[in-house]
Amino acid sequence: MSLSLRPVAETEWPDWISLDEEAFGNAIPPHRAELYRRNTEFGRSLGAFDGDLLVGVTAVCSLTMAVPGGPIPVGGVTAVGVLPSHRRRGVLSALMTRQFSDLHEGGEAVAALHASEAVIYGRYGYGRAADGLSVRIPTAGAVFTRHAPADPALRLRVVRPADARDVFERVHAAVLDRRPGLYARTPARWDAVLSDEDSDRGEGALRAVVAEDDEGPRGYALFRMKASWDEHDVPDGELRLRDLFALDPAAYALLWRHVLDRDLVSHVTAVRPGDDPLIHLLADPRALRARWADELWFRLVHVGRALPARRYSAPVDVVIEVEDATCPWNAGRWRLTAGTSDARCEPSADPADVTLPVSALGAAYLGGRPLEALRAAGLARESRPGALRELSVAMSWEPAPWSGLIF
Repeated sequence: MSLSLRPVAETEWPDWISLDEEAFGNAIPPHRAELYRRNTEFGRSLGAFDGDLLVGVTAVCSLTMAVPGGPIPVGGVTAVGVLPSHRRRGVLSALMTRQFSDLHEGGEAVAALHASEAVIYGRYGYGRAADGLSVRIPTAGAVFTRHAPADPALRLRVVRPADARDVFERVHAAVLDRRPGLYARTPARWDAVLSDEDSDRGEGALRAVVAEDDEGPRGYALFRMKASWDEHDVPDGELRLRDLFALDPAAYALLWRHVLDRDLVSHVTAVRPGDDPLIHLLADPRALRARWADELWFRLVHVGRALPARRYSAPVDVVIEVEDATCPWNAGRWRLTAGTSDARCEPSADPADVTLPVSALGAAYLGGRPLEALRAAGLARESRPGALRELSVAMSWEPAPWSGLIF
């Protein structure tokens, strides 16, 4: 195999779609392929070619993503795929290595992705930075605690999703900086979120409700409902929640109450943040029927720029020996000195206080993954007693990270 790497031209889009369908075993409806194309930055794509044949691809979305302390530019890695005929031949490794070099030279200090298989990306230095809480809630037992917030000024308005896009955009933009991992949605991405063609309706038509008062909207929910009845003609419908964002606790509780109280629905499914307030709103938290899974993976492309780009929960002064076989410019010792409002990270010749694989820093970057457990797993070493805990506390953040939408 004679492998060459270059950006994929927009005229080669049909080849890209064919590769995607082969790699993921799916069939992309034409309107979804068009939405996919409009969300693709071809200048930031990278194709692997065996002669003239496109055999592997990856791309980067230019994201503005919330991290502890505020939003930063993040390289959103997406559309990673290799033809089944060319697996286990170094195609993915070639793509990942070249992509890191391009990101390093292009400016983004960190990369993020959603993994189709959790086993893949750790070997390229990505760390599991955020989890999603998958819930399947029986509506019959979804009673709120008597302390649930309420506001008599709030009311609900059922809307056609296409007619309330401006409301969704304003609310989402207002809450963006509150949770690490959330990212600004471009118009093309909102087009994809709100798409409701016939082929989108396998789980029912897209529906929406807005929580508002006389001053304006305070939250919204987007969902699909699939009607069903059991063998006894008892309603057994499913509501699949897509988005639920609110500006305040009362609006949040009211929207969840609406979702859980829809007629003919026996259970609600959703993927939510690991610390979702719903956990505390339900009188019986076991009603969540919850499981956790990896949601967002982070990779420090340039340690010296990435660590000062976020804020810290406590002062820290620690020398970190970073192990990074894929990005050699990261490997070595770095002194991180940070207060709660600013930070510096510079190469250091001082002895290391802790030694970490770069994936551990990626996992901890959004503040949701403590580092201390890595030592018990044998994945971190500490030369100065207490240094790892000091770094872990400083990098911790609330609320828990979550992106809320695959890019």
